[in-house]
Amino acid sequence: MFDDPSSDRDPAFRFDYDPATIRFGSGCVADLEAELESEGLENALVVCGSTVGSTPAVIDPVTDGLGDRLAGVFDETTPEKRLGTAFDGLERLEAETADALVSLGGGSSLDVAKVISALAASDRSAEDVASEFAERNTITVPEEGLVPIVAIPTTLAGADLSMGAGVTAAPDSGLVDNGVSGGLSDPGLMPAAAVYDPELVATTPEPILTGSAMNGFDKGLEALYAGNATPVTDATAGHGVEKLEDGLRAFGEGDREIDTYETILEGIVLVQYGISRPDETMLSIIHAFGHGLTRTYDVQQGAAHAVVVTYVLEYLFEQDTVDTRAGMLANALGVDDAADHGAAVVEAVGEIRDALGLPSRLRDVDGPEPDEFTAVAESILADPFMANAPPGLDPSVAEIEGILEEAW
Repeated sequence: MFDDPSSDRDPAFRFDYDPATIRFGSGCVADLEAELESEGLENALVVCGSTVGSTPAVIDPVTDGLGDRLAGVFDETTPEKRLGTAFDGLERLEAETADALVSLGGGSSLDVAKVISALAASDRSAEDVASEFAERNTITVPEEGLVPIVAIPTTLAGADLSMGAGVTAAPDSGLVDNGVSGGLSDPGLMPAAAVYDPELVATTPEPILTGSAMNGFDKGLEALYAGNATPVTDATAGHGVEKLEDGLRAFGEGDREIDTYETILEGIVLVQYGISRPDETMLSIIHAFGHGLTRTYDVQQGAAHAVVVTYVLEYLFEQDTVDTRAGMLANALGVDDAADHGAAVVEAVGEIRDALGLPSRLRDVDGPEPDEFTAVAESILADPFMANAPPGLDPSVAEIEGILEEAW
C-alpha cells in the first residue's frame, strides 16, 4: 500500500481533459510543416524572445521545419509577459495574415502567445481590454475565434500542456495607470500541438535549464499529493517523477548526452499531463510559495521552488492529519524501502536540487527579509493554488512564516 488507509480522499473523480497533440523526439521540429498541415493550419507566426530569435541553433531548425508555412518571426517577448507586447504581436499576426502561432522558448513566450490568441479573437479596443485587466486582473477569453498555438518549449518548467497564462502591464506601456499582474485561462488556450525536441532543449543555458527543471519537477510532486489528484494523474505524474529522478540526477552528475535530455523531457511531459483542466489546476502549496516569493521580489521562479521545496515537504509530512501520500512519492523517487517515507522523500528531493546547483536558503536569493515574512505568508495563504493543498491541511500565517524562517 502506498498510502495511509485512513486517507480522507474521495475515490470518486471526474477527469475532463483535452490535451494538445504531442510530438516528441530528437529532430522532430523538422516535421513542423507536416504538423501544421495535419492541424489544418496554413501559416504560422513564431513568437519568441530576442535571445531565441537570434540564436541560430534554436530558431533555424524551427523556421526550416515550418518551410512554406512560416509567416514570420516575432521575437519581442520578455520574462515580464507584458500585455503591450501581446498587442504588438497581434499587430504582427494581422500584418502577416497568419492563422497560427508557434511559441518557441520558455513559458513567457507561450503565455504571450496565448494572450495574442485571445486578443485576436476579440474586436475590443486596447483601452477596453486594458481597463478590464486593471479592474479584474484578467482578460475575458472569447468563446470562438482563438488562434491555434503550437508550443515548442526549450526549458523544463512544464507550462506547455496548460490552458492558463500569466500577463502583466506597466504604466510605461500607456495602457494602465499602475502596475498590474494577473492571468487568463480557458480550455481554448490549450495548445493545438506541443512539440518536444531534446536537441533544442540541449541548447538552453544551464542556469536557465536547471531552474526551470526544479519548477517542472515540483509539478510532479504536487500532482501526486494535490487534493484533486486522480488515478489518471497519479499514473502519469508518478512515472514522470521517476523519469525526472533518473534524468536530473544524471544531469547533475555531468551527463550531457542527448539520452539524458530525452529522459528529462519525457518526465516533464508526463508530470504536467492532466494537471491543467477546465476550471481547475493541480498546482498546490509549493507553487503558492513560488508566487508569494516572486510577485514582489526579484527571485527567479525556479530558484524560489528550489529554496522552499524541502522545507514545505518537511512541514507537510509533520502533519499527522494530512494525506501527503508519502508512500506514493517515495515509490516514484525510488526510496520506498525506507522506514520513514517522508524523510526519505525530503532527502531525495534535496539531493536532486543540490545536484543541479540550485540555492537551498532564502538568504542566498534576492527575496524578502525576515521582517517581511508575515506579509509574504499572508500572500501565500491567499494564493488560489492553496485550494489544492493535500486533504486535511489548514495552515496558519504563523506556520507559513515558520516555513519561511526555516528556509532562511
